Amino acid sequence: MTEKKEQQKSQNKNSEKKKSKMIKVDEAEYTGIVEELKEVKDKHVRLYAEFDNARKRMEREKEEFVKYAAEGLIVEFLEVHDDLERSVAAAKQEIKDGNSSLIKGLEMVKNRTEEFLKKNGVRPMKALGQTFDHNCHEVMMQQETTEHEDNTVIEVFQQGYYLGDKVVRTAKVKLAKNNSSQPSKESEENGEVEAKNL
Repeated sequence: MTEKKEQQKSQNKNSEKKKSKMIKVDEAEYTGIVEELKEVKDKHVRLYAEFDNARKRMEREKEEFVKYAAEGLIVEFLEVHDDLERSVAAAKQEIKDGNSSLIKGLEMVKNRTEEFLKKNGVRPMKALGQTFDHNCHEVMMQQETTEHEDNTVIEVFQQGYYLGDKVVRTAKVKLAKNNSSQPSKESEENGEVEAKNL
């Protein structure tokens, strides 16, 4: 037991000697060590920030991937949803009794598909009455009219949809073509004549 105690004491003395041992360096060397330490610390901070930014970027990319991974499937599902809406409309025209169980059944299925789309971040696009936007609308026809401003959507043939903020299907639309907003050739010529007379 005493040998162990003596060994422990000698180890404690050696560790105390090591702790109290001081190294003398000149001021220039000390300044160099301090500067080097600052550089290492700065590199460490920058490296940590870069790592953190890369981690956040990867998380965002993963969220985007998950969010839009089912895009193709949803676009195909929208076609089924359209067919269902047309079936409900056709059934209502064919069956005069609005309380028909067939119509009620079709409407229930249609409502479930709408809930499914909403739950998955799909929302319908408001197109009717909007000004034409090539990102959201696909022009199928134009109609000359004085009732609406030029390039206003006056009819929607197929509903457009967003998945989050992304357009997954453009709306197929009819646009108003209003020639009254554009000056006629005759009025342009009169304007030119007036300008020349001034």
